[in-house]
Amino acid sequence: MPNQTSPARTPQDLNEAITGGIGDSPLRPDGTLKVRGEYAYSSDLWAEDMLWGATLRSPHPYARINSVDIGRALKHPGVYAVLTHEDVPGENVYGLKVSDTPVLAEDVVRYQGEPVALVAADHPETARRAMEKIVVDYEVFEPVTDPERAAHDETLPKLHPEGNVVRYQPVTTGDPEASADVVVSDVYTMGMQDQAFLGPESGLALPAGDGGVDLFLATQWLHVDQKQTARALGLPVEKVRFTMSGVGGAFGGREDLSMQIHSCMLALHTGKPVKMVYNRQESFYGHVHRHPAKMYYEHGATKDGELVYVKAKMYFDGGAYASKTPVVVSNATSLAVGPYEVPNVKIEGWGLYTNNPPCGAMRGLGAVQPAYAYESQMDKLAKALGMDPVRLRQLNAVAEGSTMATGQVLDYPAPVAELLERLEKLPLPPEKGAEPVDIRGLPGGLSNTTHSEGVVRGVGYSVIVKNVSYAEGVDDYSTARVRLQAIGGAPVAMVHTAAAEVGQGLITVQQQIARSELGVERVNIHPADTNVGDAGSSSASRQTYVTGGAVRNACEAVREVVFDRVARRFGENSADLSLSGGKVVSLATGFVAELVDVLGDSAIEETREYHHLPTYKMDPVTGQSPRVHVQHAFSAHRAVVDIDTDLGLVKVVQLDCAQDVGKAVNPDAVIGQIQGGSAQGLGLAVMEEVQVKDGKIRNPSFTDYLIPTILDMPPMAVDVIERADPNAPYGVRGVGEPPTISATPAIVNAIRNATGLHLTHTPVTPEQICGV
Repeated sequence: MPNQTSPARTPQDLNEAITGGIGDSPLRPDGTLKVRGEYAYSSDLWAEDMLWGATLRSPHPYARINSVDIGRALKHPGVYAVLTHEDVPGENVYGLKVSDTPVLAEDVVRYQGEPVALVAADHPETARRAMEKIVVDYEVFEPVTDPERAAHDETLPKLHPEGNVVRYQPVTTGDPEASADVVVSDVYTMGMQDQAFLGPESGLALPAGDGGVDLFLATQWLHVDQKQTARALGLPVEKVRFTMSGVGGAFGGREDLSMQIHSCMLALHTGKPVKMVYNRQESFYGHVHRHPAKMYYEHGATKDGELVYVKAKMYFDGGAYASKTPVVVSNATSLAVGPYEVPNVKIEGWGLYTNNPPCGAMRGLGAVQPAYAYESQMDKLAKALGMDPVRLRQLNAVAEGSTMATGQVLDYPAPVAELLERLEKLPLPPEKGAEPVDIRGLPGGLSNTTHSEGVVRGVGYSVIVKNVSYAEGVDDYSTARVRLQAIGGAPVAMVHTAAAEVGQGLITVQQQIARSELGVERVNIHPADTNVGDAGSSSASRQTYVTGGAVRNACEAVREVVFDRVARRFGENSADLSLSGGKVVSLATGFVAELVDVLGDSAIEETREYHHLPTYKMDPVTGQSPRVHVQHAFSAHRAVVDIDTDLGLVKVVQLDCAQDVGKAVNPDAVIGQIQGGSAQGLGLAVMEEVQVKDGKIRNPSFTDYLIPTILDMPPMAVDVIERADPNAPYGVRGVGEPPTISATPAIVNAIRNATGLHLTHTPVTPEQICGV
């Protein structure tokens, strides 16, 4: 029975019972399984009597398909189906922002690796052998591979009916012809980067008795995949049901469709479950990459270092299809001057179609490329002024109340100067002394190539800005369903969203929010699927913000029902009630009731959405908008590098970071995100580049496409500050992407500082350092 004579409890008492809430760092429920190799990923799925699917891909970047002969493949023993574009039941086209991508190529292939036909067989090797028997007659064309030419050269073939420009966006403010005392300019290029997630594209499609299909897969956005797949299958959305399976990393590479439509087509055609799993080479062909870029930058400043103007022209190679190219152009142009106050701006950005591999979302979408350029420029400008590069950045840093180049006023903290100040205070690694050298810490030391001769050290800084959540008028929201009931004599909450756990720890964050809002220990997370409302994509550093907001709102609605029950049953004032430790408590009267008694046999379930502040499209002529982005995040890095100038080898000795996260919902996870993002930024700085020549990928494997390992990652000091955004749930600010962006220019600036070389391309290779 409820105890109505207990002494009144203080707010401090209410926090005693619950651990693992907001601000704590509880263990991830999937962590132990992943470390032990026991976690079930989508590639581990299995069904009785299932078939294996395979995809025939074009070997040519640009060609006409004259004919496709599937006869010999159909006759191959063990083959159940061979499908071409003629077998697509609905619309043979899909796309994230622009519907321009064929499910299966019809008369033209526009990139190497474009899907042409599908095979389903009783064994994966059988499917591959049958696939080799499909005969395609191609008429090969010369590919369009230069994005800058694609923007301006009308003599080139039009790869799509509208031409080769996906989006052109200018941003202008102030006097576009302003002059300055000191001017620096250069042309910067960035190579194509792969997301390099460990789990390949995979999924299992099961035909359903209602004529629909159920797909278990690894993705970043269940509902947008569902809608695109339903259109291609010619089915109503409710007959295409998607459920999230274990995801082995994403980083943007799973935003576009890969095997979703193909596996469902084969399952519906054969009436059997169909599993598809890409190998690593096919994965390089089968998902989008980071946009390569060419950027012309010019900065003008007074002799005292105040920025007067920034001009830039940026070309982004979107490859064969649009994917997220329109968003890349939007983000890049709106963030092109960085976290700096600049009165006069003239920016132009182009996103182009070419016959290179398709490019789309990758961590730091559209902000990575310009950040490399503007931070290189800030170091170059500091040198021209004879000024400390950190002081130059602090002198021009934005702050709360500053106006961005698009006209958006920062109505939340923007501690850019403070980040740099904190970064400078972090201790530097000891200088090399006379003591014996540990070769393991030298460039190439583990290969015994360097014994400290010809090794020079450099230090580099960077600070960047990144937008959080979707922008330009997108109704970016999430949905959460929360159920509270008594199970086994204890209150238990169930949280159900469609938000994709892609390794960032979102499951844990949802549990933390529910524990804090409902005051219960036990919180279960329902598998993410399309049976609940849309949660949007696990991208743009948005899920803790929007899905966290939706879970909070749903929990608040559940809590209100609980308080209403108590108020009506016991005559308490609901405004005085609180939930803590599985009890309903009144701070006013000392009333305490067991939550399980309040719930009884009836569960409380509420569904709520969270919509953030509205955003608005950029003006197509001026780029101006009162709020292009929901929120901006800021991150700064300091890199210390040792360079073997004889061999061109780079050793990142230390990589420190200071970042504002608004509110650290899970401090350990925040540190992990910063470390992981920094590793990807390091990879882009000195090793990661998809080599493309004449439209063909030359290194589609982790043997030839290098990514950082634990041996490449240096010690990191991470200074996390929390300046709450008043517009965001709990004051949170996106965490995962900013460190990826700021790590790269800091490392390249450090290499320049060590060598004095004029480096304008990333990744920096030994050939660049040695001048080969």
